[in-house]
Amino acid sequence: MNYALSTFFITLVLFFGMLVLLEAGRWVGNRRLTSDAEGARAGTGAIEGAVFALLGLLIAFTFSGAASRFDVRRNLVIEEANAIGTAYLRLDLLPTDAQPALRDLFRRYVDSRLEAYRRLPDIEAAKAELARSIQLQEEIWTQVIAAGRVEGAQPPATMLLLPALNQMIDIVTTRAMATQLHPPLVIFVLLFGLALTSALLAGYGMAGGQSRNWLHMIGFAAVMAVAVYVIIDIEYPRLGLIRVDAFDQALMEVRASMK
Repeated sequence: MNYALSTFFITLVLFFGMLVLLEAGRWVGNRRLTSDAEGARAGTGAIEGAVFALLGLLIAFTFSGAASRFDVRRNLVIEEANAIGTAYLRLDLLPTDAQPALRDLFRRYVDSRLEAYRRLPDIEAAKAELARSIQLQEEIWTQVIAAGRVEGAQPPATMLLLPALNQMIDIVTTRAMATQLHPPLVIFVLLFGLALTSALLAGYGMAGGQSRNWLHMIGFAAVMAVAVYVIIDIEYPRLGLIRVDAFDQALMEVRASMK
């Protein structure tokens, strides 16, 4: 199933689940008021306050963490573009005969890096393209080493180029690991559980009215569902509606500069 549809389905389940529990809480509250009007609300305020406070704290932390990781992923795109651009410019230090083949490899490498992320959310296709990028890295490294050993090559040239290449290669691993950096599943389970529990308690607190307050019930469920959806979507910015694709423009500009 498409990732965006899966996330929408999950939040839709949360929305309707909260509506059901709001109604269930209201039904339980009405029955309790009928049997014990005096004690039906005794001590409930403290419990509701604690649960809602914990829910708010968890939403704040998960949203803040997701936004922070989103910024890190955007910054890594810029860092990779800078690393590739620096390494490409330092090819000028190599012997003239070795430069054309390496420049062509660099162009193919940047194309491959862009294609790897364009293929998302097809995970398998993206992994295949990433493997091709790593193969091109190996070819670039091998040719740079060979170019540094030819007669007439300047040793300082290789000393300057290799660290730039090393940074260019390392950032690929860093970006790949950053895409897999997410909170443990138990955090999302706890978030869903607290949202549903808060709906039950909110429904209990709404007991006693002659009619249901649909505006508040639907509004509460909708706000919570949308908040959870946004948190999940920010955690996976290449798969859902919230994207970091615009920052790939930095790599595109580097590719355009490779004449």
